[in-house]
Amino acid sequence: MSIRVFIPRDASALAMGADAVAGQIKTEAEARGLAIEIIRTGSRGMAWLEPLVEVEGANGTRFGYGPVAPRDVKGLFDAFFLAGGVHALGVGPVEELPWFRAQQRLTFGRCGRIDPFSIHEYRAAGGLRGLDAALAMRPEAIVEAVTQSGLRGRGGAGFPAGIKWKTVLGAAASQKYIVCNADEGDSGTFADRMLMEGDPFTLIEGMTIAGLAVGATKGYVYIRSEYPHAFAAMERAIEVARSAGVLGPCVLGSPHAFDIEARLGAGAYICGEETALLESLEGKRGVVRAKPPLPALQGLFGKPTVVNNVLTFAAVPFILSEGAKAYADYGMGRSRGTLPVQLGGNVKRGGLIELAFGVTLRQIIAEFGGGTRSGRPIRAVQVGGPLGAYLPSHQLDVALDYEALAAIGAMLGHGGIVVFDDSVDMAKQAKFAFEFCAAESCGKCTPCRIGAVRGAEALESAIKGEKRAENLALVADLCTLMRDASLCAHGGLTPNPVESALRHFPEDFGARAALAAE
Repeated sequence: MSIRVFIPRDASALAMGADAVAGQIKTEAEARGLAIEIIRTGSRGMAWLEPLVEVEGANGTRFGYGPVAPRDVKGLFDAFFLAGGVHALGVGPVEELPWFRAQQRLTFGRCGRIDPFSIHEYRAAGGLRGLDAALAMRPEAIVEAVTQSGLRGRGGAGFPAGIKWKTVLGAAASQKYIVCNADEGDSGTFADRMLMEGDPFTLIEGMTIAGLAVGATKGYVYIRSEYPHAFAAMERAIEVARSAGVLGPCVLGSPHAFDIEARLGAGAYICGEETALLESLEGKRGVVRAKPPLPALQGLFGKPTVVNNVLTFAAVPFILSEGAKAYADYGMGRSRGTLPVQLGGNVKRGGLIELAFGVTLRQIIAEFGGGTRSGRPIRAVQVGGPLGAYLPSHQLDVALDYEALAAIGAMLGHGGIVVFDDSVDMAKQAKFAFEFCAAESCGKCTPCRIGAVRGAEALESAIKGEKRAENLALVADLCTLMRDASLCAHGGLTPNPVESALRHFPEDFGARAALAAE
């Protein structure tokens, strides 16, 4: 009987040489006459241990070794790692690690555990139970379950998913669509990619349940062009799901039809905005649409459309399988369920951590991230992507909760957290926000298109000491204009990082006296 060895095919592991490690393990096993089965999985989310090699013991316990390089493989065999032998790279039973055990993995529970393209392993690990339940329910009951769960859109806006679904359900139309926004472009975010590469059937199941709920028969997954591995994984998983009868004219043998198509974006950050994404899906330039009409009433090709992101759809199978209350029992206030946090930047242990809403930033960074990689004090933390606010160290006890963050002028966004130590220049970070906005603007509205350019110019002059007070006053005016008059959140949110940097770190702008005089 062969021993099962698990090696990630996740893009982060591939970047660290996972394919070479897998090849070396196969070669070494053959040379020693040892029977092994190598299974390529998704990532567990422990980025600092990639490539993480896991060996399954007789009782099903998986022992981890990482980060493994090809040169380490011979030593692992010499240490009898296939039997759980002691080695310097050994981390012990993976699921017993404190970092892992402290999480509540409702969405990512299978990621890294199963072959992402085996529908049989997916089913054995609890997959498709939510779809089974949905097939026995009326559409109104499915929507009500999602509503009662408290699930809010995980893409950034935090809009209640149940309300959006109810609107599409109630819309009269000959055709409706389900669109998954997988254009994950925020810096420091990678949860969508990890799920698509490591457990794509969860997304397929969630989208199919959404189709049943609102009466849609067609779905699209719009994936950013920088994710070639995720795109290939989704295309393969969709084909497997079709062959297994999960997708197609008779979903799991039912009279309900639903199919999914993967589409690749063209590298535009603005297509993370739902209406620009719909324009791109229709074959047009990715430009933001004016609202109303809302996509729920007139979306893709003018038809009622549910647009949610990967993590929103991926939460749905648990809700239908275990019940709305089981999901809502996690979290706090109006933020229910779990949040897949993506921790990056200057930290010792970056990666994906799934926890119930309510954990504090300080807990995430200290207990899971292990503090800064440099060993220097934390100075700023950006939450919510490149257009999220910068929080100083004294605000790190804020809970990861939509309302708690909004109360201090921040936002949760897609759950990305980027840590900076005390060597960061916050004036440069503020200027980067304007530059980023200018580079990624669709150009449709003047406040965003022109305001971002002028903002970067004014900050550059202020940083150089040229008419500092006047230029900072101009920046303040531009921030107000962009927030109030931009057509979409791209321009409307750009003031967040700029104003937070000025407010909390005025010394970097040489502006303390100027601000005090206002």
